Amino acid sequence: MFEGLTSFVMNEGYRFGLSVLAVAIIYVIYKAIMGFIKKRGKELELEPHVINILRLLVRVVSLIIAFTSILTIFEVPSDLFVGTGALLGAALGFGSSQTINNIVAGFYVLVSQPFKVKDYVKIGDLEGQVEEISINYTSLYTPTFNLLKVPNTQVMNSRILNLTHEGVIKYTFTLGFGHDYSEDDISEKVLQPSITEFCDNFCELDLRLPEAYLETANRLEKIYLVRIFIPKGEAKVLYTLQPKLMQIIMKNFDKLKTG
Repeated sequence: MFEGLTSFVMNEGYRFGLSVLAVAIIYVIYKAIMGFIKKRGKELELEPHVINILRLLVRVVSLIIAFTSILTIFEVPSDLFVGTGALLGAALGFGSSQTINNIVAGFYVLVSQPFKVKDYVKIGDLEGQVEEISINYTSLYTPTFNLLKVPNTQVMNSRILNLTHEGVIKYTFTLGFGHDYSEDDISEKVLQPSITEFCDNFCELDLRLPEAYLETANRLEKIYLVRIFIPKGEAKVLYTLQPKLMQIIMKNFDKLKTG
């Protein structure tokens, strides 16, 4: 009896040690592949979202191999494996549906590519520069200089506006001026001088000249669109210079009112 128990303990200890060794080897290989992807990605200048996809695939495959190796070492019967998988699937389905939906949505965002890392986007009522696209969340660097993690289910179900084109953030904001002032006054005494002053101060940063034009009018005011151009990936510059341009415009409008 004791011999059988000793043999069982030794056998299970051997399997446990073998499983630990297998997981350790898989982990070392996983880290090596991740390092290789990071290094080669920089050398080949791959887009960050491509690197994210490759890293995600390696992570999923590594987990599957590790899980399968442990089951094989402990000789888990296939029917028990199927039953456990079914129970696990049911538990995930009932208890973690939001997580699963996020994962599915994450794959959709990575594959469909409505935006890439460093693009400036508006997702529903949210906006910011995309810093990371993971399997669960999309991280945005917002105008409040904070990092916001948006669930990928929200991303997939929202209207997405990508403001980044040809390597430039094309950011537009609106300003309203009353009908007491003519279009010529607004254009020649407010907008154009403001754009010139802004460029004199900041165009050494290799910025394209801002644009302003009348979009529409209602019975209360005339609505102008003002567009500022910032290099892709420079959201911090946008968050700094867009208020500067608005301040210059308001200063020149005050001069018009008092003149």
